Amino acid sequence: MMSERAGETASSTRAAADAAPRRGLAGTALRLLPLQVALRGGEALMPLLLAAWFGRNAETDLYFLFATLFVFASAVLTGAFQDSAVVPVLVEAEVADPSSVPLIAGALLGHTLAIAAVVGLGTGALAFGIAAQTAWLHGVAYELIAAMSVGVVVVGVRAFYVGLLNARGVFHAYPIGSGLGTLVMIGLVYAGRGAGVRVIPLAAVAGELLAIAVLAMLARRALGGAVIPTLARPPAVRRIFALVRLEVTGTLITRINPFVDQLMAGFAGVVGGGTLLRYAGDVASLPTSLLQAVLFPVLLTRLAGESARPAAFAATTRRTLTVVVILLAALAALMIALRTLLCEALFLHGAMDRAGVARIAGILPWALVGAAPFGALLVLARAHVALQNSRIMPSMGLLNSVLNASLNAALVGALGLGGLALATSLTYAIVAVVFWVRLPRAARV
Repeated sequence: MMSERAGETASSTRAAADAAPRRGLAGTALRLLPLQVALRGGEALMPLLLAAWFGRNAETDLYFLFATLFVFASAVLTGAFQDSAVVPVLVEAEVADPSSVPLIAGALLGHTLAIAAVVGLGTGALAFGIAAQTAWLHGVAYELIAAMSVGVVVVGVRAFYVGLLNARGVFHAYPIGSGLGTLVMIGLVYAGRGAGVRVIPLAAVAGELLAIAVLAMLARRALGGAVIPTLARPPAVRRIFALVRLEVTGTLITRINPFVDQLMAGFAGVVGGGTLLRYAGDVASLPTSLLQAVLFPVLLTRLAGESARPAAFAATTRRTLTVVVILLAALAALMIALRTLLCEALFLHGAMDRAGVARIAGILPWALVGAAPFGALLVLARAHVALQNSRIMPSMGLLNSVLNASLNAALVGALGLGGLALATSLTYAIVAVVFWVRLPRAARV
């Protein structure tokens, strides 16, 4: 019965995949827009709520420092599943042998749990060592680290389900699961805000667990049965590992950038500087975050299906790149013009002071300069992933990291926190150009 249900589900999935090109990339993305606005809007609100509830102080700097470290560690898992080689390989498996997909999914989940546990414990041990060398806020630091270590595991499992469902064209799963989880997180942070920043990672774990429950239910429906974790290594899983390890290496190298930025913020000599830099970056990322949620998962699946047709692949890449760059440049220009009003409306509430809001507004233009280049980078990275051109990712990650660190050092002295934001923007622009140059000629013209 399980194989019959899987076969029926596979047939419906192939039919949906065949219909997707007729609906068009933009049409599919627009169908997702209401879900993303309604259910993932809470993610955009979270920095604003944290600013209002906790302001800027030593505890918030500590929280964001460790948060960037654990996001870096979690990239081992999120980079392996979301917008990665998992999607094109699963698309191929669906066409070649639909009955193999449940086995592949179970093997991926089993390895995810094992790897996530090791990464969580290892990062937690490293963070405990860092905290032990400081002379302040030991209790808060240890509580943050313990909760964030558990968070690595739940984030990994959630990323697995997102990648699995995106590969099968179930694009609405992520906004539904993530949206409900974020609502739970916001409610728990509000209820426990009197305990300080230590409540944030605990609430995040609770939200991720709810998201996992929703995604697992949708995956069961898509596959015709529950995903049973195993440590098997069928050929498709070995191929995924071979490709993903290169992508994850590149992602890990790149993800060190926010941690370096937080450390460099201390050289700007601003109280709560790391917090202010993070909030400015959160606002600057708003134009691209919605595209990442609505357009880019659909784009990767579409490009994976067109990878054997270079003319169609190149046309989709060029059109998407043009629209994304123009749209993001226009939105960035508008936000720069309205930056003071925007920052006051978003942050001048609760515990956040006016001087801090003014500094966020001063940083924001430097960060928004990179909005269009970052969008181009995201489009081109997915083009390479769809072509399974993962071998370039470590070198691209190294280029990204070296550029960011070098530009940070060159600009922080002259421009302070704004220099750190500008360094990130310039890095995006240079990396996007190199991604384009390294794209095979047949995929560009």
